[in-house]
Amino acid sequence: MRILTASFALLGLALAPSAAQAQEVVTVAGVEATRIVIAPPQSELARTIKKGLGDAYFGASRDTRAYQQAQQLYFFYGSRHFEPLWLSEADNGLVVFSEKAQQIIDVFDQAALEGFRPSDYLTADLDVAGAGNDPAALAALETAFSAAVARYAQDAYGGRVAPTAVDKAWTVTPRRVDQSKLLVQLASSEDPGQILRDLSPKGREFLALKSALSKFYDGSVIDAAVTIPEGSLLKPGMKDERVTLLRQRLDVPEPEIPETAGAEAAADINYDEALVVAVTAFQESLGLTADGVVGPATVAALNGGSATTKEDIIANMERWRWEPDNYGDFYVWVNLPEFRLNIMDGERLHYSTRVVIGTPKNQTPVFFDEIEHIVVNPYWNVPSSIATGEIAPRLVSNPGYLASQNMELLHGGKVINAASVDWTTTSIRNFSVRQRPGPGNALGQVKFLFPNQHDVYLHDTPSKSLFPRS
Repeated sequence: MRILTASFALLGLALAPSAAQAQEVVTVAGVEATRIVIAPPQSELARTIKKGLGDAYFGASRDTRAYQQAQQLYFFYGSRHFEPLWLSEADNGLVVFSEKAQQIIDVFDQAALEGFRPSDYLTADLDVAGAGNDPAALAALETAFSAAVARYAQDAYGGRVAPTAVDKAWTVTPRRVDQSKLLVQLASSEDPGQILRDLSPKGREFLALKSALSKFYDGSVIDAAVTIPEGSLLKPGMKDERVTLLRQRLDVPEPEIPETAGAEAAADINYDEALVVAVTAFQESLGLTADGVVGPATVAALNGGSATTKEDIIANMERWRWEPDNYGDFYVWVNLPEFRLNIMDGERLHYSTRVVIGTPKNQTPVFFDEIEHIVVNPYWNVPSSIATGEIAPRLVSNPGYLASQNMELLHGGKVINAASVDWTTTSIRNFSVRQRPGPGNALGQVKFLFPNQHDVYLHDTPSKSLFPRS
């Protein structure tokens, strides 16, 4: 179960007869190996392309994205005698972008709808008119276009930003495009633009975000966010100036003003039944205490729920690009900001429950892994940070503290008496601490293990009172 979580005469510009893979798996003396196929260039432009790619490949630092891209481009063009893919000769003898290149330029033009900047791909070095008939300039143009294609493909497939560059606790590994394979597909396809479009996620959440983003570009009217000021508790039947904003935020019509009231009648600021019903429904939709009382938690939710920006949408589209193609047919999804765990059977919600997650100081990490073990009545192995920061100071004043918490002190795998240790001269770092199974165990009665670098897992808790809190 998964958890979440050109020659000078402009000859040789036609496509090579076949777009063979540059890397072939062969068996030599019974040993499987990868053979790199680098065909010799057969035109002046091809030789220029080879030199430009070679300089980029051999000049890049290993283990960098630039090196990987340069290597894959060198292998791809090497398999096709370094002949161009994106350039062709027009009837007037000028070199222009090929039909395949034009289809991909159309994709670049629409990059904003995918949450990208078109200028990241339609760069200044894609100036076909400026290249003229200069072989060196045409070679640079050809390779620059392939680099732009590879860049767009990786951005669409696995995102532009490394998750850990945003937060060290986000240890999701984004998917990587096989660029050499992709270029072969593009070279042999009649619709290379569609191949690039198909690299973006296809899940309903991503598509919903993409649809929302399109409203910022198609002229649709998006209401400005209505911010509800903080204030004292607002209960049904009370009067408050914020009632007017609440009606706007929740789209509740104002009560009709009697004709006898006159044009100067004041706005109705009564927290009436219609608005109470709308607030209660809003609270229920977010799992808040649905009592119709507008307090700090409800105000925060109202403000956070209304202030969606284009940047919010683009950031979340990026995060979906970090996720796998699918999580399998049956998986557990812990949605941290929603404080909820869902067990999914395909597209069907099988089971849902609230969860307690880490505090801002000790945040729950973001990653996905596979549940491997279930432990009933578990021990809780106390993390060294908690043992050092919380337990050690108490042992100095109370050597019997561990026994009072149903805990054990271990050294060399053996349980020893904590009261026999002089804690004024001994560091708890020399020991390990665990809590025995029982009603007060911090992990409750069961834990689900999916070994990971964060040493976190799903578990029960004796602190049931936390669950109804908003």
